[in-house]
Amino acid sequence: MEYPLYNQKAENIGKVDLPDRIFNLEMNKDLLHQIVTSQASNKRQVIAHAKGRGEVRGGGKKPWRQKGTGRARHASIRSPIWKGGGATFGPTKERNFKKKINKKMARKALFMALSSKARDNQLFVLDNVSLENPKTKEMALIFKNLSVLMGKKPTALLIVPSMEDKVKRSSQNLPNFSAMEARNLNPLEILSHKYLVLIKDSVEALNKTFKK
Repeated sequence: MEYPLYNQKAENIGKVDLPDRIFNLEMNKDLLHQIVTSQASNKRQVIAHAKGRGEVRGGGKKPWRQKGTGRARHASIRSPIWKGGGATFGPTKERNFKKKINKKMARKALFMALSSKARDNQLFVLDNVSLENPKTKEMALIFKNLSVLMGKKPTALLIVPSMEDKVKRSSQNLPNFSAMEARNLNPLEILSHKYLVLIKDSVEALNKTFKK
């Protein structure tokens, strides 16, 4: 399929041929949702952990004798019914949110996400990104030029064939703009940004990385 080609000044300089198997697939919302939720689950960090009665410090001695005190019997002050005791059925670090993702399904979901961006005119293909110095203001200027095509307060993901030091250092401090190598692209990252900015040479990198 033919697609408009821009330079870093957001000027239309011609057309580029994009492979149909990557940028012209029909949408399968169920498959895309399954892959995106699985990737989000795989990135989830298990942080919350509540100590049980066996993990709480103290409680080695029986608080009082079993009988004859008139009070209820207790074995440990670290029982869940005591203040400062262990939690009952609390969250633990042993929880596992990982989900298995089929490679063919993940690849197809990636292509569908790219096709969706192209279909909705949320994909912009650049011939190249040239930076004199690894400075944020230079990348911010390119982003500002493209914002004329994107609209107000856009979020964009720059896809490069290989991550150069200039691109990495100049894009990491922009709040609504980030850069990623084509070989690391996934549906979750695509859908986390409204617009995609694709360097023309990244198409070949996508073909090579995600070939059948």
